[in-house]
Amino acid sequence: MKIPFRQILLLLLVFFALDAMAQGSNQLTTRNARARRSFERAIEAWRMRDDSRTVAELRLAIENDPGFVEAYLLLGEVYFSLEYYQESIPNYQRALEINPDFYPQLRYYLGVSLLKTGQYAEARTHFLDFLALGNISENLMLASRAGLATCDFALEAMASPVPFNPINLGDSINSPYPDYSPALTTDEKTLIFTRKIPRMESHGPSAEHFHEDFFLSTFENGTWSPAGNLGPPINTPGNEGAQSISADGRHLFFTACNRPDGMGSCDIYYAYRSGREWTLPANLGPVVNSGAWDSQPSISPDGKTLFFSSARNGSIGKMDIWYTTLDDQGQWTAPQNLGPVINTEGREMSPFIHHDNETLFFASDGHLGMGGLDIFYSRRDSLGQWSEPVNLGYPINSYGDEFSLIVGAGGLNAYFASDLFGGFGDTDIYHFELYEEARPTPVTYMRGVVYDKESGDKLQATFELTELETGQVITQSTSDRQTGEFLVAIPTGKLLGLNVSHPGFLFFSEHFSYEETRTGADPYLRDIPLQPIREGEAVVLRNIFFDTDRYDLKPSSEAELQKLVKLLQGNPRLKIEISGHTDHVGTYAYNLELSRNRARSVMQYLIDAGIDPSRLSFEGYADTRPIDTNETEEGRANNRRTEFKILDH
Repeated sequence: MKIPFRQILLLLLVFFALDAMAQGSNQLTTRNARARRSFERAIEAWRMRDDSRTVAELRLAIENDPGFVEAYLLLGEVYFSLEYYQESIPNYQRALEINPDFYPQLRYYLGVSLLKTGQYAEARTHFLDFLALGNISENLMLASRAGLATCDFALEAMASPVPFNPINLGDSINSPYPDYSPALTTDEKTLIFTRKIPRMESHGPSAEHFHEDFFLSTFENGTWSPAGNLGPPINTPGNEGAQSISADGRHLFFTACNRPDGMGSCDIYYAYRSGREWTLPANLGPVVNSGAWDSQPSISPDGKTLFFSSARNGSIGKMDIWYTTLDDQGQWTAPQNLGPVINTEGREMSPFIHHDNETLFFASDGHLGMGGLDIFYSRRDSLGQWSEPVNLGYPINSYGDEFSLIVGAGGLNAYFASDLFGGFGDTDIYHFELYEEARPTPVTYMRGVVYDKESGDKLQATFELTELETGQVITQSTSDRQTGEFLVAIPTGKLLGLNVSHPGFLFFSEHFSYEETRTGADPYLRDIPLQPIREGEAVVLRNIFFDTDRYDLKPSSEAELQKLVKLLQGNPRLKIEISGHTDHVGTYAYNLELSRNRARSVMQYLIDAGIDPSRLSFEGYADTRPIDTNETEEGRANNRRTEFKILDH
């Protein structure tokens, strides 16, 4: 709930007290000289911003005059201004008991304090009492109505709690220090999180000076390994936090503040891992970062969109969620506001785009919730429009601030940080099973190694995963430069085409549709050998599709055909033969004609795309060149194929 004019009562009381002291003690309700002197010293301490002395003097004033209403009011508001709402409540309540008409607005501030501590029924009563007074300012009237709506929402949510069983990740992850902001790779086997640790000085850890570093743990044999400091060049003596890791664990976006190369108070930085080494982090620059606060990045699974929270000009509220996209030249574009469906006049923070690239989780105190920052989710439709955000519900959300929630690729396990459940230290990282209605679309993954088929050398190949029905590119990535390793996130329930390419090599293609989600212990393993361009080498075009007994190319063939066009454009001396093949079902004459027509259709597509016809030929081979058995449906499906063969290069 947005609370305007938090300091109004404090300022009014101070001005009232100063005026009273200027005119004599008769203007204060107390007749006790000691109480009055303590109150005067409290006012002076407040003006010097000495909160502890202010509280001590006000307690002395109350001790000397238990009926001193101004002292209770000011003590309550000092606690309120420090956000010690639980401590403000008894002082506000006592002031109301002494004189309910002394400061009518007190009912509103008492309602806010009760709301902030989760005492919704009592808060609701005080908001109603305040609204019943009449003749109140429009701002306080609107704020009271908002508080009332929050209480009603919270009471209803508490009456219908959602399933929630948080489990501590254990002492391999959590420490005596604050551990928070988890980030997880697609296979849910690498966890990077932020830890606030003491700075090491000559005399040992400083109790007053802390800094934030990244720590990493891997999931092995059913347990998390002891977390280790990520080290330089990522970690520095300064603060690093609020990070996002790409699906394959090799691209890291994070927040750093007050650096010499910074654009504003906090900026977003980027680093890339090759083998086991991270590059020196780089500021994303003035196109993305502003002169304001830019933080909490979340990279989409296709690596093309970066969501983040910002207080920059153009925001709807105090903090909004923005996004930037990667253009065809590999440059980040000017950020765009995510819009009023997501952003409010309050704070929207901690965006997390799930691996399905459709479900966005974020924290907000502007949407109706439990009173602080609550976690919401919204889903993006096929037109790119976001749905109205849904509150995750109680007890996931509470009267406190909840944020930095992430959900594993499988859509089942959610991870977050909290200090509400005990644990090993200040703030610990927990996981829980997300209830069904809030789960994103499950995503599985494929992992393996790309290598030169002839030499065995590892290759840094380009991956492109395409939804064949729509032609939408779901993921673009590369295998590791040193190891050839790759990890590709794969949405379930969609017909997908995978293309792997590297300059000087024939590309690899495959299509598949996965219905179930595999776990980190059971990935899809696929090592991919790429064949150097050699005369006589052939490639099966696995993502070329025809209807049964037809030779018209289906729209789902477009992505594969474009890859073949690019291969020919990039190798202008390349000449190929396109061949069609069938299974053994039907007569030879029929299959020969069908296979020739299908090969001719592919050649015509290439010609229409601008490829010189002199570089192309076609042939049909019917069922004379099987690559699998014709005794099973799977084998026959493999035999029904389109290929191209290198004739000259």
